[in-house]
Amino acid sequence: MSMLLRIFRRPDYNSEVTQFLEQLKTANPGLEAQQRVGRALLWDKNVDREASDEWQQARVPQKPYVYQTEST
Repeated sequence: MSMLLRIFRRPDYNSEVTQFLEQLKTANPGLEAQQRVGRALLWDKNVDREASDEWQQARVPQKPYVYQTEST
């Protein structure tokens, strides 16, 4: 870093939210591991592409207003 940039460099800014999260992580070191376990439980799933394609093909298109009765 050049001398000019070092003179005008501002101190690193941390918002209140960032400070809160850092304090939370230091108070509870296992928090990130718990988050990863929770994420794996709900979100990180292997998708069966073939079953997903079959489900999309079997889908019945919905009418624009589902509560309207059909008049003949």
